Amino acid sequence: MKQMKLPRCRAAALAVALALLAPMSAYAAPTLDLAPSSETEGSPSYKGALPYAEVLIDAGHGGIDGGTFHEEVLEKDINLAVAKKLLVRMQQLGVSAVLNRVDDYALSDDNRWLGSRSRHQRDLSQRRGLTEEIHTGMLVSLHVNWSKRGAARGPVVLHQKNRGESVLLALCVQDALNRQQLAAELPKAGSPFYLLNTVKQPAVIVEMGFISNADDRAMLTSSEGQQKIAEAIASGVRQYKLLFR
Repeated sequence: MKQMKLPRCRAAALAVALALLAPMSAYAAPTLDLAPSSETEGSPSYKGALPYAEVLIDAGHGGIDGGTFHEEVLEKDINLAVAKKLLVRMQQLGVSAVLNRVDDYALSDDNRWLGSRSRHQRDLSQRRGLTEEIHTGMLVSLHVNWSKRGAARGPVVLHQKNRGESVLLALCVQDALNRQQLAAELPKAGSPFYLLNTVKQPAVIVEMGFISNADDRAMLTSSEGQQKIAEAIASGVRQYKLLFR
C-alpha cells in the first residue's frame, strides 16, 4: 500500500485536530433514503432522488446584501466570482460540487417558509436549509474580510468549535491559502457564526482576504487573483479528502 503524504499543516495544530477527531469518528454524511419503512410491491422508492455533492460552495451575500465594501467594490461580487472559479476547479480535480447561487440575488428571497420579518435570518436559514436539502459532504462558505487597520491582510479560515473534521478541513484550506498569499495565519473557531453552529456537515468559512487592504483588494478583484484563490481552496479541500480515503 502506497504511503499517503499528509498536507503541510503545522504539526502542533494538526495534532490538536486529530485529537478532536476521536469523538467525531462515527460521523458520516447521511444517506438519502426517503422510501417508506415497509414498502409494498409497486410502491415508489425515492432513494437517490436528490443529487449528492461532496462540496456545497456557499457564495456569501448577494442581491440587496452586498456584504462589506470599499468604494464601489462589493464583497458579494468577489464571493460569487471566486465561487464560480472554485466550482470549475473542483470539477477538474474530480470533486463533485454545487454552488448555492449562480447570479447576483439574495437567498432570502427564496425562503418563504420561515416566519420571520428579518431578511438576514431568512438568508442564513436558507443557506443552512440547503445543506439538508442537497445531500452534501461538507460546506465551504466564501467571504471577504474588512478591518479599520489598513495593514491587516491575508486569509483567515473559521471552523466549527470542537468539531474535529471541521478543524482539519480548516487547517488544510488555511495552509493552502497561506502558501498562495505568503501568509502565516492559523484557523480560528467561528463560535458566533450561525452556519458553523447549525450545519451538521463539516463546515468552514473562508475569509479570502481583506478588502480594506490595497494589496489584498487588488488580488481579490483581479481574475488572475481570484483564480489563484480558487485553486488554493480546492487544493486544501483535496488534501482534506485524502486524509479520509
